[in-house]
Amino acid sequence: MLALVGRRLIVAVPGLVGVIVVTFLLNRALPGDPAAFFAGPAATTQAIEEIRARLGLDRSIPEQFLYYIRDLARGDLGRSLTTGQPVVSDLVARLPASLELTVCGLVLALGVALPLGVLSATRPGSVVDHVARVLTTAGVSLPIFFTGLVLVYVFYYLLGWAPAPLGRLDAFSTPPARMTGFFLIDAALARDPAALAATAKQLVLPAVTLGLFAMAPIARMTRAAMLGVLGSDFVRTARASGLAPRTVLVTYALRNALLPVVTLLGMVFSFLLGANVLVEKVFAWPGIGSYALEALIASDYAPAQGFVLTMATLYVLLNLAVDVLYGVLDPRVRIEA
Repeated sequence: MLALVGRRLIVAVPGLVGVIVVTFLLNRALPGDPAAFFAGPAATTQAIEEIRARLGLDRSIPEQFLYYIRDLARGDLGRSLTTGQPVVSDLVARLPASLELTVCGLVLALGVALPLGVLSATRPGSVVDHVARVLTTAGVSLPIFFTGLVLVYVFYYLLGWAPAPLGRLDAFSTPPARMTGFFLIDAALARDPAALAATAKQLVLPAVTLGLFAMAPIARMTRAAMLGVLGSDFVRTARASGLAPRTVLVTYALRNALLPVVTLLGMVFSFLLGANVLVEKVFAWPGIGSYALEALIASDYAPAQGFVLTMATLYVLLNLAVDVLYGVLDPRVRIEA
């Protein structure tokens, strides 16, 4: 298993290098001049040129790239012009918010999609199967920002059940003492039930928005994988041997059907991190998605580059986690490695 992990990390290095190069060049190709944007509409040409020189934008593209690689090797992602803080500090402060929202949405989707997919596969053509198809089709068809707006309109504006969509906490709550950056975990560790309840209330609608979107592909993949496994020879043999139906379903069928689902989970998780950009804007969530969007609007290169590099690193780690999970579910992977 360690050899497999090492090979995956080595293979990921060229991809990360490619991400660094492409992101750097694409940011420079975007329309807009950061110096002119931050100098203001009333700034003179001389003032704009002074700001451009201070930002290093007066150098050639190869020179800018070399300086960027030098700073990157030191762990310096630059300084954000919009916040005035180092990009690393901004990402460290905002990443837990995005991860907490994404993990909650994915857990919610798994809690509904896995049983729904299993029930649909064991009862094809039934009412449960048709309901699952309707839900998964709606989850894929509706744009994620539209789903969020509908949930806010119904549960906040009409019914008044949900709190105002204004970030991770309402205006009357105090954040828990920062330990991990995840408000749910920090509130639990601090034994602060008020902060825990306030955080959970704020998480419900954005997590449901992400969960509905992620539920569709997971349920479909679970159903298709279960149908394939339930028709295989070893499942028929297990049934003929007199094993309990629950044992056949869980131990033999579900465990083998989870292999393609685990692969899909890595893709869904990384996609949800990207989809957070829209959800964070709808719910005023202070994550890295809204941070990167504000940087792009302002032609602020450093935060955009830091965001893409962070996403690429998370994607590599997710693929690595999927490979490790494969080894847990299927021992043959460990033997081949």
